[in-house]
Amino acid sequence: MRSIGIMGGTFDPPHYGHLAAAEEVRYRLGLDLVVWVPAGTPPHKAASEVSPARDRLAMLEAAVAGNPCFRISRVELLREGPSYTVDTLRELGRQYSECRLVFIVGSDEFAALHTWHRPERLTEHAELAVMVRSGVEVDFDLTERAVPSIVGRYVRVPVPDLPMSSSDLRQRVREGLPIRYLVPDAVREYIEAHGLYRG
Repeated sequence: MRSIGIMGGTFDPPHYGHLAAAEEVRYRLGLDLVVWVPAGTPPHKAASEVSPARDRLAMLEAAVAGNPCFRISRVELLREGPSYTVDTLRELGRQYSECRLVFIVGSDEFAALHTWHRPERLTEHAELAVMVRSGVEVDFDLTERAVPSIVGRYVRVPVPDLPMSSSDLRQRVREGLPIRYLVPDAVREYIEAHGLYRG
């Protein structure tokens, strides 16, 4: 049975922290593929806070190009309304019905799992892989008490400690600071060519 990792996010922009973490999880868990799922309409963000889907998709395509183990799914971009993870995993479960799905989640998102839409249903469709970085404390017991259905259905995966965030990168662009070596060159060139994040 093939194992498929699912990596969701707004990716606005995608950066080397995303890529290194996904590759580490793929290697450590022996995943055959990592499917990247750019968010359509993130329920926790205002539409004005997120770049247009076409730009985020184009940057993600540029970022993952060249890695045969990385694919992109447009499942959330094609769906109207809020992009809830449980709905996405259900749909991907139908598309990859003969595969084991592993949803890749950051430790900060894992800690807030109880605030998600129908979090108790997540593990009906996938196992969870929680990315853990050195120096970041996570109360796993607290999350287990808040969402009991995840007990025994997740693994902790150490990933490279690359402390960067998309919001920091957007701020750097607004301030005219360089982002070379923080994002793939193709992503940087797209941002420059389309004048993204200039405010």
